[in-house]
Amino acid sequence: METTVDQQRAAASVKQATKRRGKGNIADIVIHAVLILLTFCMIFPFYNVILMSFSDSVAVSKQIVYLIPTTFDFSAYSYIFHEPRFLQALYVTLFVTLVGTCINMIVTVSGAYVLSKKGIPGQKFIMSAIIFTMFFNGGLIPLYLTMKNYGLINNLLVMILPVAVNTFYLIICMAFFRTLPAALEESAKIDGANDIQILYQIILPISRPMLATIALFYAVDRWNEWWFGVLFMTDVHLLPLQALLREILTNYQQLLTNINASTVVSQNTSLRPEMLKMAVLVVSALPIVCLYPFLQKYFTKGVMIGSIKG
Repeated sequence: METTVDQQRAAASVKQATKRRGKGNIADIVIHAVLILLTFCMIFPFYNVILMSFSDSVAVSKQIVYLIPTTFDFSAYSYIFHEPRFLQALYVTLFVTLVGTCINMIVTVSGAYVLSKKGIPGQKFIMSAIIFTMFFNGGLIPLYLTMKNYGLINNLLVMILPVAVNTFYLIICMAFFRTLPAALEESAKIDGANDIQILYQIILPISRPMLATIALFYAVDRWNEWWFGVLFMTDVHLLPLQALLREILTNYQQLLTNINASTVVSQNTSLRPEMLKMAVLVVSALPIVCLYPFLQKYFTKGVMIGSIKG
Protein backbone atom coordinates (compact mmCIF):
# COMPACT_ATOMS: atom_id res chain seq x y z
CA MET A 1 0.00 0.00 0.00
CA GLU A 2 2.80 2.38 0.93
CA THR A 3 4.57 1.52 -2.30
CA THR A 4 1.48 2.46 -4.31
CA VAL A 5 1.22 5.81 -2.52
CA ASP A 6 4.89 6.52 -3.15
CA GLN A 7 4.47 5.67 -6.80
CA GLN A 8 1.49 7.97 -7.09
CA ARG A 9 3.43 10.79 -5.44
CA ALA A 10 6.39 10.21 -7.73
CA ALA A 11 4.13 10.21 -10.78
CA ALA A 12 2.44 13.43 -9.61
CA SER A 13 5.81 15.11 -9.07
CA VAL A 14 6.92 14.00 -12.53
CA LYS A 15 3.76 15.46 -14.06
CA GLN A 16 4.25 18.74 -12.20
CA ALA A 17 7.88 18.90 -13.28
CA THR A 18 6.83 18.19 -16.87
CA LYS A 19 4.23 20.96 -16.74
CA ARG A 20 6.76 23.41 -15.30
CA ARG A 21 9.28 22.39 -17.93
CA GLY A 22 6.70 22.87 -20.65
CA LYS A 23 5.77 26.29 -19.32
CA GLY A 24 9.45 27.14 -19.05
CA ASN A 25 10.07 26.09 -22.64
CA ILE A 26 7.18 28.21 -23.87
CA ALA A 27 8.43 31.18 -21.84
CA ASP A 28 11.95 30.70 -23.19
CA ILE A 29 10.65 30.58 -26.76
CA VAL A 30 8.66 33.77 -26.25
CA ILE A 31 11.62 35.56 -24.63
CA HIS A 32 13.99 34.48 -27.39
CA ALA A 33 11.51 35.53 -30.08
CA VAL A 34 11.12 38.97 -28.52
CA LEU A 35 14.89 39.39 -28.19
CA ILE A 36 15.43 38.32 -31.81
CA LEU A 37 12.78 40.80 -32.94
CA LEU A 38 14.36 43.62 -30.92
CA THR A 39 17.80 42.72 -32.29
CA PHE A 40 16.47 42.85 -35.83
CA CYS A 41 14.83 46.23 -35.16
CA MET A 42 18.16 47.61 -33.91
CA ILE A 43 20.33 46.11 -36.65
CA PHE A 44 18.05 46.85 -39.61
CA PRO A 45 18.57 50.67 -39.61
CA PHE A 46 22.34 50.15 -39.81
CA TYR A 47 21.88 47.57 -42.55
CA ASN A 48 19.59 49.93 -44.41
CA VAL A 49 22.16 52.75 -44.21
CA ILE A 50 24.89 50.53 -45.64
CA LEU A 51 22.55 49.25 -48.33
CA MET A 52 21.42 52.71 -49.42
CA SER A 53 25.01 53.93 -49.58
CA PHE A 54 25.76 51.76 -52.62
CA SER A 55 22.27 51.06 -54.01
CA ASP A 56 21.37 52.28 -57.46
CA SER A 57 20.02 55.80 -57.73
CA VAL A 58 16.59 54.62 -58.97
CA ALA A 59 15.94 52.68 -55.78
CA VAL A 60 17.21 55.54 -53.64
CA SER A 61 15.12 58.14 -55.45
CA LYS A 62 11.98 56.04 -54.95
CA GLN A 63 13.00 55.28 -51.33
CA ILE A 64 12.88 51.56 -52.02
CA VAL A 65 14.47 49.30 -49.41
CA TYR A 66 15.60 45.85 -50.47
CA LEU A 67 16.63 43.23 -47.93
CA ILE A 68 18.94 41.72 -50.57
CA PRO A 69 20.69 44.20 -52.90
CA THR A 70 20.36 43.55 -56.61
CA THR A 71 22.57 46.33 -57.96
CA PHE A 72 25.62 48.12 -56.65
CA ASP A 73 26.65 51.70 -57.27
CA PHE A 74 29.86 52.85 -55.57
CA SER A 75 29.73 56.38 -56.95
CA ALA A 76 29.11 57.85 -53.48
CA TYR A 77 32.25 56.24 -52.06
CA SER A 78 34.20 57.18 -55.16
CA TYR A 79 33.09 60.79 -54.75
CA ILE A 80 34.30 60.81 -51.12
CA PHE A 81 37.60 59.00 -51.63
CA HIS A 82 38.55 61.14 -54.62
CA GLU A 83 38.45 64.24 -52.46
CA PRO A 84 42.09 65.49 -52.51
CA ARG A 85 42.05 66.27 -48.76
CA PHE A 86 40.59 62.92 -47.66
CA LEU A 87 43.86 61.23 -46.68
CA GLN A 88 45.10 64.35 -44.89
CA ALA A 89 41.83 64.61 -42.95
CA LEU A 90 42.05 60.93 -42.07
CA TYR A 91 45.58 61.45 -40.77
CA VAL A 92 44.43 64.40 -38.65
CA THR A 93 41.59 62.37 -37.13
CA LEU A 94 43.85 59.38 -36.43
CA PHE A 95 46.37 61.66 -34.74
CA VAL A 96 43.69 63.35 -32.62
CA THR A 97 42.15 59.98 -31.72
CA LEU A 98 45.36 58.19 -30.75
CA VAL A 99 47.23 61.03 -29.04
CA GLY A 100 44.08 62.55 -27.59
CA THR A 101 42.89 59.27 -26.07
CA CYS A 102 46.31 58.66 -24.48
CA ILE A 103 46.34 62.15 -22.94
CA ASN A 104 42.73 61.74 -21.83
CA MET A 105 43.51 58.49 -20.05
CA ILE A 106 46.68 59.77 -18.38
CA VAL A 107 45.00 62.90 -17.02
CA THR A 108 41.74 61.19 -16.06
CA VAL A 109 43.26 58.15 -14.35
CA SER A 110 45.89 60.17 -12.48
CA GLY A 111 43.38 62.76 -11.31
CA ALA A 112 40.77 60.18 -10.33
CA TYR A 113 43.30 58.14 -8.35
CA VAL A 114 44.43 61.16 -6.35
CA LEU A 115 40.91 62.46 -5.70
CA SER A 116 39.67 59.02 -4.67
CA LYS A 117 41.90 59.15 -1.57
CA LYS A 118 40.51 60.49 1.67
CA GLY A 119 42.29 63.26 3.51
CA ILE A 120 43.58 65.12 0.46
CA PRO A 121 43.90 68.85 1.36
CA GLY A 122 41.22 70.88 -0.40
CA GLN A 123 39.55 67.79 -1.82
CA LYS A 124 36.00 69.10 -1.43
CA PHE A 125 36.87 72.42 -3.06
CA ILE A 126 38.61 70.70 -5.98
CA MET A 127 35.68 68.35 -6.52
CA SER A 128 33.22 71.24 -6.36
CA ALA A 129 35.25 73.13 -8.97
CA ILE A 130 35.37 70.06 -11.21
CA ILE A 131 31.64 69.38 -10.94
CA PHE A 132 30.96 73.08 -11.60
CA THR A 133 32.38 72.66 -15.09
CA MET A 134 29.69 70.08 -15.90
CA PHE A 135 26.99 72.75 -15.73
CA PHE A 136 28.67 76.05 -16.59
CA ASN A 137 31.28 77.27 -19.05
CA GLY A 138 32.71 80.58 -20.17
CA GLY A 139 31.02 80.63 -23.57
CA LEU A 140 32.23 80.48 -27.14
CA ILE A 141 33.94 83.88 -27.43
CA PRO A 142 36.07 83.53 -24.25
CA LEU A 143 36.99 80.02 -25.40
CA TYR A 144 38.16 81.28 -28.79
CA LEU A 145 40.15 84.15 -27.24
CA THR A 146 41.78 81.74 -24.80
CA MET A 147 42.80 79.35 -27.55
CA LYS A 148 44.14 82.27 -29.58
CA ASN A 149 46.20 83.59 -26.65
CA TYR A 150 47.72 80.14 -26.17
CA GLY A 151 48.63 79.96 -29.86
CA LEU A 152 46.43 76.97 -30.58
CA ILE A 153 44.71 78.33 -33.68
CA ASN A 154 45.56 76.04 -36.64
CA ASN A 155 47.20 73.65 -34.17
CA LEU A 156 46.06 70.04 -33.83
CA LEU A 157 46.46 70.26 -30.08
CA VAL A 158 43.41 72.53 -29.98
CA MET A 159 41.30 69.39 -30.46
CA ILE A 160 43.11 67.58 -27.63
CA LEU A 161 44.16 69.85 -24.77
CA PRO A 162 40.88 71.74 -24.11
CA VAL A 163 39.10 68.39 -23.72
CA ALA A 164 41.90 66.58 -21.91
CA VAL A 165 39.51 65.39 -19.19
CA ASN A 166 35.81 64.61 -19.14
CA THR A 167 34.26 65.31 -15.74
CA PHE A 168 31.77 62.46 -15.97
CA TYR A 169 34.44 59.90 -16.87
CA LEU A 170 36.62 61.25 -14.05
CA ILE A 171 33.85 60.65 -11.52
CA ILE A 172 33.33 57.10 -12.84
CA CYS A 173 37.05 56.36 -12.38
CA MET A 174 36.95 57.78 -8.87
CA ALA A 175 33.98 55.58 -7.98
CA PHE A 176 35.82 52.52 -9.27
CA PHE A 177 39.05 53.26 -7.41
CA ARG A 178 37.13 53.69 -4.16
CA THR A 179 35.79 50.15 -4.45
CA LEU A 180 39.26 48.61 -4.50
CA PRO A 181 40.46 47.07 -1.20
CA ALA A 182 42.70 49.39 0.81
CA ALA A 183 44.78 46.37 1.87
CA LEU A 184 46.33 46.24 -1.60
CA GLU A 185 47.94 49.64 -1.21
CA GLU A 186 48.85 49.09 2.42
CA SER A 187 50.71 45.87 1.64
CA ALA A 188 52.50 47.56 -1.26
CA LYS A 189 53.59 50.47 0.93
CA ILE A 190 54.94 48.01 3.49
CA ASP A 191 57.06 46.53 0.69
CA GLY A 192 58.42 50.00 -0.08
CA ALA A 193 56.36 50.97 -3.13
CA ASN A 194 55.49 54.63 -3.67
CA ASP A 195 52.18 55.99 -4.97
CA ILE A 196 53.23 55.97 -8.64
CA GLN A 197 54.41 52.37 -8.43
CA ILE A 198 51.19 51.37 -6.69
CA LEU A 199 49.10 53.03 -9.38
CA TYR A 200 50.89 51.63 -12.43
CA GLN A 201 51.94 48.22 -11.10
CA ILE A 202 49.00 47.24 -8.88
CA ILE A 203 45.90 49.40 -9.46
CA LEU A 204 45.90 49.65 -13.25
CA PRO A 205 46.41 45.90 -13.98
CA ILE A 206 43.28 45.05 -11.97
CA SER A 207 41.33 47.95 -13.50
CA ARG A 208 41.36 46.76 -17.11
CA PRO A 209 37.54 46.64 -17.55
CA MET A 210 37.23 50.23 -16.36
CA LEU A 211 40.21 51.43 -18.40
CA ALA A 212 38.97 49.72 -21.58
CA THR A 213 35.50 51.21 -21.18
CA ILE A 214 36.68 54.75 -20.50
CA ALA A 215 39.29 54.52 -23.29
CA LEU A 216 36.56 53.44 -25.71
CA PHE A 217 34.36 56.37 -24.69
CA TYR A 218 37.25 58.79 -25.15
CA ALA A 219 38.22 57.26 -28.50
CA VAL A 220 34.68 57.70 -29.80
CA ASP A 221 34.66 61.32 -28.62
CA ARG A 222 37.99 62.10 -30.27
CA TRP A 223 37.10 60.28 -33.50
CA ASN A 224 33.87 62.24 -33.81
CA GLU A 225 35.58 65.57 -33.12
CA TRP A 226 34.58 68.18 -35.69
CA TRP A 227 33.30 71.22 -33.80
CA PHE A 228 36.71 72.43 -32.59
CA GLY A 229 38.12 71.74 -36.05
CA VAL A 230 35.53 74.02 -37.62
CA LEU A 231 36.02 76.71 -34.96
CA PHE A 232 39.79 76.88 -34.72
CA MET A 233 41.09 75.59 -38.07
CA THR A 234 41.30 78.27 -40.76
CA ASP A 235 43.66 76.04 -42.76
CA VAL A 236 41.43 73.66 -44.74
CA HIS A 237 44.20 71.06 -44.77
CA LEU A 238 43.97 70.69 -40.98
CA LEU A 239 40.28 69.83 -40.85
CA PRO A 240 39.44 66.49 -39.19
CA LEU A 241 37.68 63.77 -41.13
CA GLN A 242 34.24 64.47 -39.70
CA ALA A 243 34.43 68.15 -40.61
CA LEU A 244 35.63 67.30 -44.12
CA LEU A 245 32.78 64.82 -44.65
CA ARG A 246 30.34 67.46 -43.50
CA GLU A 247 31.88 69.92 -45.95
CA ILE A 248 31.69 67.41 -48.81
CA LEU A 249 28.02 66.77 -48.20
CA THR A 250 27.19 70.46 -47.80
CA ASN A 251 29.07 71.45 -50.96
CA TYR A 252 27.39 68.75 -53.03
CA GLN A 253 23.94 69.78 -51.86
CA GLN A 254 24.73 73.39 -52.72
CA LEU A 255 25.99 72.23 -56.10
CA LEU A 256 22.69 70.55 -56.81
CA THR A 257 20.85 73.69 -55.75
CA ASN A 258 22.86 76.20 -57.79
CA ILE A 259 23.44 74.20 -60.97
CA ASN A 260 21.20 72.23 -63.26
CA ALA A 261 20.56 68.97 -61.42
CA SER A 262 20.55 66.86 -64.58
CA THR A 263 24.07 68.02 -65.46
CA VAL A 264 25.38 67.18 -61.99
CA VAL A 265 23.71 63.78 -61.99
CA SER A 266 25.21 62.87 -65.36
CA GLN A 267 28.67 63.96 -64.26
CA ASN A 268 28.57 61.91 -61.02
CA THR A 269 27.12 58.60 -62.26
CA SER A 270 23.58 59.31 -61.04
CA LEU A 271 24.86 60.20 -57.58
CA ARG A 272 22.08 61.47 -55.37
CA PRO A 273 22.35 63.31 -52.04
CA GLU A 274 20.68 60.42 -50.19
CA MET A 275 23.40 58.03 -51.35
CA LEU A 276 26.11 60.48 -50.36
CA LYS A 277 24.57 60.98 -46.90
CA MET A 278 24.53 57.25 -46.24
CA ALA A 279 28.09 56.82 -47.51
CA VAL A 280 29.25 59.65 -45.23
CA LEU A 281 27.62 57.87 -42.27
CA VAL A 282 29.35 54.61 -43.12
CA VAL A 283 32.79 56.16 -43.64
CA SER A 284 32.55 58.17 -40.42
CA ALA A 285 31.23 55.37 -38.19
CA LEU A 286 32.72 52.13 -39.52
CA PRO A 287 36.34 52.50 -38.30
CA ILE A 288 35.38 53.24 -34.70
CA VAL A 289 32.77 50.45 -34.73
CA CYS A 290 35.57 48.00 -35.53
CA LEU A 291 37.05 48.65 -32.07
CA TYR A 292 34.10 47.17 -30.21
CA PRO A 293 34.83 43.46 -30.87
CA PHE A 294 38.33 43.84 -29.41
CA LEU A 295 37.04 45.53 -26.25
CA GLN A 296 33.80 43.63 -25.84
CA LYS A 297 35.07 41.32 -23.08
CA TYR A 298 36.03 44.36 -20.99
CA PHE A 299 33.06 46.48 -21.99
CA THR A 300 30.48 44.13 -20.45
CA LYS A 301 32.10 44.49 -17.03
CA GLY A 302 33.14 48.10 -17.33
CA VAL A 303 29.73 49.38 -18.40
CA MET A 304 28.41 48.58 -14.89
CA ILE A 305 30.95 50.86 -13.23
CA GLY A 306 28.59 53.82 -13.20
CA SER A 307 26.11 51.87 -11.04
CA ILE A 308 28.62 51.45 -8.21
CA LYS A 309 27.89 53.64 -5.23
CA GLY A 310 31.18 55.31 -4.33
